[in-house]
Amino acid sequence: MEQTLAQIWDKCLSIIRDNVPALNYAKWFQPIVPLKYQDDCLWIQVPTHFYVEQLEEQYSDLLAKVLNRVNGKPTRLMYQVQISDTQVNIAAEQKQRNQAPQQELDPQLIDKLSFDAFVEGESNRLARTAGVSIAANPGKTIFNPLFVYGKSGVGKTHLLHAIGNAALEKNPRARVLYISSHIFQVQYSQAYLQNKINDFIHFYQSVDVLLIDDIHELSGKTGTQNVFFHIFNHLHQMGKQIVFTCDRAPKDLVGVEDRLMTRFKWGLTAEMRQPDYQLRVDILRRKMQQNGVELPEEVVEYIARHAKDNVRDLEGILTSLIAHSIIEGRNADLRLCRQVVENSVEVFDEEKLSVENIEAEVCRYYHLDKDVLHSNSRKQEVARARQVAMFLSKKYTDKSYAYIGEVMGKRNHATVIHACKLVEQSLELDKALHNDVQKIESALTLL
Repeated sequence: MEQTLAQIWDKCLSIIRDNVPALNYAKWFQPIVPLKYQDDCLWIQVPTHFYVEQLEEQYSDLLAKVLNRVNGKPTRLMYQVQISDTQVNIAAEQKQRNQAPQQELDPQLIDKLSFDAFVEGESNRLARTAGVSIAANPGKTIFNPLFVYGKSGVGKTHLLHAIGNAALEKNPRARVLYISSHIFQVQYSQAYLQNKINDFIHFYQSVDVLLIDDIHELSGKTGTQNVFFHIFNHLHQMGKQIVFTCDRAPKDLVGVEDRLMTRFKWGLTAEMRQPDYQLRVDILRRKMQQNGVELPEEVVEYIARHAKDNVRDLEGILTSLIAHSIIEGRNADLRLCRQVVENSVEVFDEEKLSVENIEAEVCRYYHLDKDVLHSNSRKQEVARARQVAMFLSKKYTDKSYAYIGEVMGKRNHATVIHACKLVEQSLELDKALHNDVQKIESALTLL
């Protein structure tokens, strides 16, 4: 039988009463009024914003556990601050006083980093789609916050700027701000030394769309995290939009407080992976079009086959190729292209580097028979070798996930995708795996 709102909250209070001192219970929990339970969210009314901050800072873990226990599933607690007529008048006056300085905010955006210049592919589709929705209606979608993660050079910063530019295009009066976590930390340190922490917090609480790059750089910085926690709470409660980028998934972050980690996961977490072959070709063609350059198809394909790690390599090679062609007075043909590419990235012999050859080299390294690799064995050493073989095959050949799976024991493409993601995510933290992959890659260069 479905519980009523009153039943849910009464059960919560019963548990809370047994876990906090009587005075604290009377002060912080008795004034709360339950409003509604909808979409796995329990909305409560509290007297002031100070209540929100105190409940979140002191009792967030307890509330999460209690709601989970009462509802039998994770439930988000949402706050509505009780506002009197006097408070409304004060807020209106404050808004009028702040209107003029708020127009002066520099969004710190790069105009050319737009959605039009952001080439969509399988590896970035989810993040880009969410970004477009956010820009059209900041703070009003289910993607709040949006947490985008991926390796350096896959387009995360571009996405932040694209969201900001599109949001400003729709509403030029919106307060949009792009900031790196490093600059945020520097600003906080200066505010602390000048005894202006409140001014620092109030400034960031006035932003409508906050775009924070490289949030992992706040790891271990307790003071900055504490201040950002209050900024996040205010913005989220007021329906403002927050977007983060990070070099790893939330679960892999260390040195970040649990209460912040929980908030990172409130909205959508979207991975941006290394661009696949077709996306690399599309990016090169878009860059050529923007620069008014035409290159032979074989040159475009050669660059796309070898510059596989990130978008920056693609752009750098294309820029170098054009520069060499102009300065040396040479055609940007395949011969010149090979010279430029070999000076930029590690080049493998395409004829010798096949899925079958990669598989054979992995088997040799791990001392496994190919039949064992193809078997259904789930032994750790066999599973790891199989995953590494799939990862390297996707990295160094242009074969599809389906083809790689077929070669490696007639497995489906979903298995290969999972294996590639698992290895990619583990490389940074698993030193033994990182060492294995490096040695196998070195051996592949000698084939």
